[in-house]
Amino acid sequence: MLARQWNACAVFANRDYEPQATLRDTRVAQALEQQGCSLQLFKDQVIFETDEVLTTTHRPYTVFTPYKNAWLKKANSFFLQSYPTRYYLRQLEKWQTPATVSLAELGFAEGMSRLQGGSQAAEQLLSDFMRRIDHYKEWRDFPASKGVSYLSTHLRFGTISIRTLAQLAWQQGGDGAQCWLGELIWRDFYQQLLWHYPVVAQESFKEEYRSLTFENKADWLLAWQEGRTGYPIVDAAMRQLNQSGYMHNRLRMITASFLVKDLLIDWRKGEAYFAAKLLDFDLAANNGGWQWAASTGCDAQPYFRIFNPVTQSEKFDPEGKFIRRYLPELAQLNNKDIHAPWLAKSLPMGFQLGRDYPKPLVDHATQRQRALALFGKT
Repeated sequence: MLARQWNACAVFANRDYEPQATLRDTRVAQALEQQGCSLQLFKDQVIFETDEVLTTTHRPYTVFTPYKNAWLKKANSFFLQSYPTRYYLRQLEKWQTPATVSLAELGFAEGMSRLQGGSQAAEQLLSDFMRRIDHYKEWRDFPASKGVSYLSTHLRFGTISIRTLAQLAWQQGGDGAQCWLGELIWRDFYQQLLWHYPVVAQESFKEEYRSLTFENKADWLLAWQEGRTGYPIVDAAMRQLNQSGYMHNRLRMITASFLVKDLLIDWRKGEAYFAAKLLDFDLAANNGGWQWAASTGCDAQPYFRIFNPVTQSEKFDPEGKFIRRYLPELAQLNNKDIHAPWLAKSLPMGFQLGRDYPKPLVDHATQRQRALALFGKT
């Protein structure tokens, strides 16, 4: 171990809240103790951790809005202050420079993302977003618009501080900034939930849904993964994920709902696919989002709330701009037919549904009733 090699008396690291990480840290602490060394863990990736925000009965929150209110009540300039890192980074640069690790070695395909890494790139994105933040609340649900911050990957890898972002949103005020701050609080909420209830990494938070018998048709799962469901907004979203390692948040909800409620496939299979593809993958957020969409998590949407992929498409990509970006084969369809080509009274000359673009894998109305029956049995 490096600690033994350098004769260290203490090892300092930032705390991780994932079950495997906490187990790892426990084992590391025990190993260090045997050689007279201690492991010192500190808070870094969240504003409030573990037991810092609890109910009046000292229980963890499992509903977001009360948690958010308690979070905002506790937040102040002390908790939101960021800390200088540039000096320490310059000191580290004097040490031996580590060998460059390729995307392929990290498990990602080369060239799959145009995202620039490092703190300077993160600061540039933040600067750009701050010029748009007043419109965040009204633009954030439209994937064809530049409405979100695009900082999730930088948050995931620590190239920008959560305190910097929360402080800016907290001080900025206005509907856009407050809405964005709410999303950052969701991030804390899911982290504390995972820490208090590590079972959610493997099972549904709601015990009554742990025995759901999903059909799990392998060919349907593959069609969803490859963007071949016949529902344009779902397929375009999956192609965005496969090509870039990113998916817009509204689309994450739509595609997750479709997999679970339309295709009747276990949410864990979708969660695992996102985990393998997302550059901004974070276990707590990914798990929380999937269990929200699947109605199996805490404070999740009720099981009878099932997204209609066509109406979602019409509402959040009304001109089909996002669909055309990732499904160029549908570019000639008009703004109405592009959301549901199988309902079109006429299609462009030379275009054949089932050949140039798949027919719908399932009928949404039929599958909705089947999903209601499945969840209603519990």
